Amino acid sequence: MSAEGSAENAALAVLLESASKGEADAWRTLVDLYSRRVFALAKSRCRSSELAEEITQSVFVTIATKLSQSEYTEKGRFESWLFRVAMNRIRDEARRAKRHATPTDPEAVSALADRSRMSDASGASSATNEESVQQIARLRLAMDQLSDADREIIELRHHGQMSFQQLADMLNEPMGTLLARHHRALRKLKEIMSEAMSQEIDRAAGTALTPTTTHSTVRIGSEKQR
Repeated sequence: MSAEGSAENAALAVLLESASKGEADAWRTLVDLYSRRVFALAKSRCRSSELAEEITQSVFVTIATKLSQSEYTEKGRFESWLFRVAMNRIRDEARRAKRHATPTDPEAVSALADRSRMSDASGASSATNEESVQQIARLRLAMDQLSDADREIIELRHHGQMSFQQLADMLNEPMGTLLARHHRALRKLKEIMSEAMSQEIDRAAGTALTPTTTHSTVRIGSEKQR
């Protein structure tokens, strides 16, 4: 480990020790350091800012309780432990939501785009905004089609911003295995999104051709009648 990494670990250990004793400033610093990443991870799965905020608060209440009860000793693995707690909470919510889930279809994607265009206040052109929303919608639909294991490693890596070493500590798997899993998961995600894009193009092409074909048929029929 580098000298910089050792210093960061030492500073974190002091911060956790202070937070475990109930020192408000230490706890505030700890929340500022990690809450945004926990929130992003939660929102990527539940897709609700309100629910993600609730999950984030629940996670830090759990962390505060465990720290105060000396259930965690800093050994350079705090982030792995924190995100293990977060993922357990997110999995619980995902199981609850799945029991009440409704299917997502292309009409829902179009509705999402319509709502975003109406509420857009960024000044970007409507065409650019629509394409951005469609890309987000395709990504969400593709993520839904991944296995839980593939989805979680992408979410932890890209929303939780965890290093592969931290993932290895959290999941108790060799780093090489996780690198391979991450690569395969991204490849699957890309393939799903490419297939969805191809289907959209085919549907659009079919819709565009239908009126022309009908019009030609009518014209030809009219000519024969002459």
